[in-house]
Amino acid sequence: MTELTNLTVAEIRDGFRAGDFSAREVAEGFNANVAAAKALNAFIVETPEKALQAADAADKARASGDLKPLSGVPIGMKDLFCTAGVQSTAASHMLEGFVPTYESTVSQKLWDAGAGMLGKLNLDQFAMGSSNETSYFGNVISPWKRGGGDNAALAPGGSSGGSSAAISARLCPAATGTDTGGSIRQPAAFTGISGIKPTYGRCSRWGIVAFASSLDQAGPMARTVRDNAILLEAMSGFDPKDATSLDLPVPNWEAGLSSDLRGKKVGIPKEYRPDGLNAEIAALWDKGIDWLKDAGAEMVEVSLPHTQYALPTYYIIAPAEASSNLARYDGVRYGLRDLPDGANLQDMYAATRAAGFGPEVKRRIMIGTYVLSAGFYDAYYTQAQKVRALIARDFAQAFETCDLLLTPTAPSAAFALGEKQADPLAMYLNDVFTVPASLAGLPAMSVPGGLDAAGLPLGLQLIGRALDEQSVLNAGLAIEERAGFTARPEQWW
Repeated sequence: MTELTNLTVAEIRDGFRAGDFSAREVAEGFNANVAAAKALNAFIVETPEKALQAADAADKARASGDLKPLSGVPIGMKDLFCTAGVQSTAASHMLEGFVPTYESTVSQKLWDAGAGMLGKLNLDQFAMGSSNETSYFGNVISPWKRGGGDNAALAPGGSSGGSSAAISARLCPAATGTDTGGSIRQPAAFTGISGIKPTYGRCSRWGIVAFASSLDQAGPMARTVRDNAILLEAMSGFDPKDATSLDLPVPNWEAGLSSDLRGKKVGIPKEYRPDGLNAEIAALWDKGIDWLKDAGAEMVEVSLPHTQYALPTYYIIAPAEASSNLARYDGVRYGLRDLPDGANLQDMYAATRAAGFGPEVKRRIMIGTYVLSAGFYDAYYTQAQKVRALIARDFAQAFETCDLLLTPTAPSAAFALGEKQADPLAMYLNDVFTVPASLAGLPAMSVPGGLDAAGLPLGLQLIGRALDEQSVLNAGLAIEERAGFTARPEQWW
């Protein structure tokens, strides 16, 4: 592992501009790390040549003085983003071998900003999962290990587990993620990195394989808050191809970074501290409160009374939208086609979907189809949408007395692979702290705060008002500076 691969995005960008090293040296270092870490299964497709092409272009640009914001920075791309000429699978057999002729808006923005691509990162199939165990291409393994001689392989979180594992293991300095109910924040917490889900509509969804259209949102994942601000600026912006894209200017979040929180009020939701909350999570939350006080913020208690209904609401709305979005995978237009001998059209539909989707995807399609069916639509889906509105109202009322909220990111540290696979409800509970902000479309970020007794990372979550990513990033920076989190996994792979 070269020293260059220990650098952050900001350090690579600034060092490259200063002439301390070439972009090709950086790309070669990360390519070597990717090649040496296949045991983690973080990448579905490796694209070392694309990283080198972008690096060579950056080196030429530096010589001519025509640098772009991310010149010299190679990144990983979650395999939910369509990339022209590179297989894009959503980690599903259904799309195995699919090579788009077009580029997603977010990935195109990153390439336009000068970034290079190291490869396509593994994820839960169609982004459905919290542990990266539902991928058709095999589960990602966290680079972290428990202390005390327990060698059980750990989950990197999900669905963006390939992104979180690759960043933590220094296979890439940053990566894209997507967050539907916590799929940027929870894996970031599990692997000791940072990640932000921006306000719904900040980043275009065009060219991202859809899961739940009213919830899906792209965002960056990286080791530092500053790196997230840099990536988010490049990824954001209005896209006329996406009807949900916000037609607003992109702030200069990096320039606005400040850990001085004087004059800010931080809400502590009492409903996020239930009976039986993990003691180490509670202790870290208390530390986070002290860190934000030290940064000048004032703490206030707030109430989000409908939080208790967030998980059931999410697991009605998200599967309902998934069942609709995934209806397009029928073996007719693109993707897998399973056509048994003598089969008619209906037989082909059934055979294709049976072979192409994994168990978790099928489970959510069945749930979604049920709650949208005649006789149950009003009883389930309509009611869930009403509760979603109440959850959003709770946040609006809380923000009348505070500027942002501080909560834990996840109810535990990383768990062992297979530990929750047989119990879907136990798996779904991993999203208990992240789902409410997703339902309300609010910006939310996870920042590493420390290690538990077993030596595994724990994260703190910050939730802001709609469009106020700056306050979230600034509070994240305040925690980052005071937590002093520098732990990294030992290289065992």
